[in-house]
Amino acid sequence: MHPTSPHPTPPDDTTTPASGAGRWLRRYGPPPATGEAEATLVCLPHAGGAPTFFRGWPALLTPTLDGVAICYPGRQDRFDEPCITDMTVMAGEVAAALAPLAEQGPLALFGHSMGAAVAYEAARLLHTRHGVRPAHLFVSGLLPPHRIRPGTRHLKSDAALAADLLEQGGTDVQVLADEELRALVMPAVRADYQLIETYRHSPAGGPLDVPITAYYGQDDSRTPAATMPDWQLHTHASTETLSFPGGHFYLQEQRGALTSDIRDRLMASL
Repeated sequence: MHPTSPHPTPPDDTTTPASGAGRWLRRYGPPPATGEAEATLVCLPHAGGAPTFFRGWPALLTPTLDGVAICYPGRQDRFDEPCITDMTVMAGEVAAALAPLAEQGPLALFGHSMGAAVAYEAARLLHTRHGVRPAHLFVSGLLPPHRIRPGTRHLKSDAALAADLLEQGGTDVQVLADEELRALVMPAVRADYQLIETYRHSPAGGPLDVPITAYYGQDDSRTPAATMPDWQLHTHASTETLSFPGGHFYLQEQRGALTSDIRDRLMASL
């Protein structure tokens, strides 16, 4: 299980809903010119996270890759919507939001931690419900789905949850130190913990037929290197694993190298 840090909306957040995406997708920067997008990369945040976590990514992608990020209910401009605590519901909603994007061209998904589990399950539903085969699935900081075990951290106090977030790294300490801000973000954090800690992988439907690349931090105790090749059990296509220096939030320090690898692999998949 991999619940991770909250990222409230910064004061200068200029995100806008991606075209045709309704409440779920946010874009940071202009889209590629009409007819020039070779693929869309959809980024799914970690538990307690928001799409602003990926705000700098579009500038690191090629001009012909359209980068957008998922905004889960219960945060940012969706603050007044109920959080989703069931993986089947979350993945179904995400898949329904993404399906129209496939009409514009190839679609790839990147998810970190809890977001990787949502991305994986959404990819399955894109195929079974919407007839869409993603070009590539990128998962980060997450055990292979069949290895994820139940947890009870979502039942603990706010203080215990906050301590767990700090232990993982990548958390804005000022948010958790400010009593009012912490009260605002903790409901979404708790809901996301519940979602990933009650998630059970089902083999129904069989493996994907999508290339999978699994990333992890070399010092992340939550993703032992020996377990990561087991992602191969979840697709009939190729699977590769790649580690980076750092812990669970290695992607903050390794953003340039990570996005470069994603970009190269996605372009090779098209």
